[in-house]
Amino acid sequence: MKLSVIVPAYNLENYIVECLLSVLHQEVNFPFEVIACDDASTDSTASAIRSLAVDYPQLKTIVKPKNEGLAANMRTLLQSVKGEYIAYLDGDDIALPGKLQAQVNYLDSHPGCEMVFHESDVFDSATGQSLRLYSQSFYNWTYIPTESNIEHLVRYGTYMQASSVMFRNHSNLDNTIARDCKIILDYPFYVLNAGYLNANIHFIGEVLGRYRIHEHSFGAQTQRSVARREQALQDMIMTCQMALQFCKSEEVVQSGISHHQYAAALYFLFKDNDERFHHWITASASGAGFFNKKHKLAWDLRDSPAALKDALRNGVHL
Repeated sequence: MKLSVIVPAYNLENYIVECLLSVLHQEVNFPFEVIACDDASTDSTASAIRSLAVDYPQLKTIVKPKNEGLAANMRTLLQSVKGEYIAYLDGDDIALPGKLQAQVNYLDSHPGCEMVFHESDVFDSATGQSLRLYSQSFYNWTYIPTESNIEHLVRYGTYMQASSVMFRNHSNLDNTIARDCKIILDYPFYVLNAGYLNANIHFIGEVLGRYRIHEHSFGAQTQRSVARREQALQDMIMTCQMALQFCKSEEVVQSGISHHQYAAALYFLFKDNDERFHHWITASASGAGFFNKKHKLAWDLRDSPAALKDALRNGVHL
């Protein structure tokens, strides 16, 4: 088996069929399997997956009798893979034609590359309108080389859209699920895979997938909830700390933690939560120093959040 595509699903009845068909209809010259695991959805997600499996024998369906959460769902999926390569796809995202063939071709022809990701179109689910490119509009993109590695993931965060990644299978798959992370799982998943693979991570600039934004998507929920954003930060800090077993320099890990704290501080700044802004901007300056000039500006104006917001809104782009 050349490729396994894993798709976790929970209460995605409005999106799961389009997602799975976008993979099942891919034209390829190699055998592949699609494994969809429903985590005891309370809607019609499981029945939709089962219906598709009748017509598509390469679709393998797992339906859990009780909800166990995304981490357990991911462990189940990874224990089921048979492919030489593994691709992940969120159950509400879309694979564009040519995605699987392009990434498999790339890994086949680049033996020194262990992980490859492509550009993704971020789109509004309600209108279908394209909003931006995921990676090349990432606010840290200028720091990311075409060939990156685990140190870039730790320092700069999630410049790879979760459903854009394909990587080589390896013997430590069971150790790539961060059991203690409560909200963020894609970031530690790829950091840990990059670590165990000692991965060279390459970028394909072609848009080969679509990342859906909707009311219940992870990003939308986190932007609305201060508590979720705080927990997400803790998960990202934990991820950086886990990467210490692979990174040669503790400075890289401390730099990543400082950067994530700085990004959280800006989130709280624009939520008008001055207390949490001050807390996290202070924490961010106590480790590896300042991430960039804007980080230093935020520190300098930490006691004047209104003035900082004005400065950032008047021409200082985040």
